[in-house]
Amino acid sequence: MANSKTLPKTEQISERYRDLDAWSPEEALDVLWEAQLSAVAAVRAALPGIESAVAAALPLLCGRGRLVYVGAGTSGRIAAQDGAELPPTFDWPRERLVTLMAGGDAAFTGAVEDAEDDAAAGLAAILHHGVGQGDVVIGVAASGGTPFTLAAVQEAARHGALTIGIANSPGSKLLAAAACPVLVDTGAEPIAGSTRMKAGTAQKVALNLFSTLLMLRLGRIHQGLMVDMRASNEKLRGRAMRMLQRLTSCDASAASLALENAGGNVKTAVLLLHGLDVAAARSLLSLHQGHLRAALMEIEK
Repeated sequence: MANSKTLPKTEQISERYRDLDAWSPEEALDVLWEAQLSAVAAVRAALPGIESAVAAALPLLCGRGRLVYVGAGTSGRIAAQDGAELPPTFDWPRERLVTLMAGGDAAFTGAVEDAEDDAAAGLAAILHHGVGQGDVVIGVAASGGTPFTLAAVQEAARHGALTIGIANSPGSKLLAAAACPVLVDTGAEPIAGSTRMKAGTAQKVALNLFSTLLMLRLGRIHQGLMVDMRASNEKLRGRAMRMLQRLTSCDASAASLALENAGGNVKTAVLLLHGLDVAAARSLLSLHQGHLRAALMEIEK
């Protein structure tokens, strides 16, 4: 039997939850809710690490670098969800998004036994996708020791990629291997080893913060609005109209025409309503690396 001190914190047993199965539903829910709050609170200490990771990733992703998410099991599914939300929300190019999941696509909806232990598969996945210089690899593992994820991060680093490690256990191999380690120390789980609970919640928060700050710094958010959003359905087309009217004080007719002429791009439409033609608007945004605020300041000079 392994010494509890040698186990990752996420595998350790907490006496706090010893009689969880004997408590009333009300008591159990209250304690489980409390554990979720503690998981979110644990992210506070990780904010400097998240900020540093964004700063390191920014120059690579201002170019043609790709975002590569790596994980297994719960961690892999949470990482994949963060990546999947970037194209529709921020128009992040799908060709610059790679998700590497232990066990492949089948593991997104069901457990694939032993997949997380396959270090060779993690290495092979990096080679298969040609991950290397200019790319940003985010490995997520509650224990910080998952062989698939660790091997992928180590191989990516060998090929010149920037590596970010998000783990919930101090002193873990993933944090040591990553150029940008992000520790979210959530401690023991209410159900020992069930990292879909506290660790998973904290991972989701950390990834939300990382990707949102990254998109903010890339100019894909303006005045708290998702101005690079892809208006792919009626709800989002309505949102694009409201954003444009808010940003320019134009009427619905002018907003609709500007959006049509801008190919649905809100930032371009804003500049059209400031008197630019489509080519000039796109050129100005390109000059300022997509930052609408800087483009508007240029017009107002």
